[in-house]
Amino acid sequence: QVQLVESGGGLVQAGGSLRLSCAASESIFSISVMGWYRQAPGKQRELVATIIRGGTTNYPDSVKGRFTISRDNAKNTVYLQMNSLKPEDTAVYYCKATKLGWSYWGQGTQVTVSS
Repeated sequence: QVQLVESGGGLVQAGGSLRLSCAASESIFSISVMGWYRQAPGKQRELVATIIRGGTTNYPDSVKGRFTISRDNAKNTVYLQMNSLKPEDTAVYYCKATKLGWSYWGQGTQVTVSS
């Protein structure tokens, strides 16, 4: 079972930046896909970014060009660099790991962007 712990959330003004971290309990090199998702109040959880073992990344149009996902295999950590933040980016951000068909989630970290 993969355990994930997110950190780095907080309150930031519109136009600012934050970097989220997701520390895994085991080597992320063995994990097929690592991703970030978010859920705003009253809305469904949505994809923010994914990175596969080979390094290929994927983003929805809503964050493309502003957010960057990366991984540090030596630290078993995945990052989400968020720039040019908007109030609509306010949500709880979750880290997800997919390994051998199983999905594992972290507890989430709150990101609040003020206008």
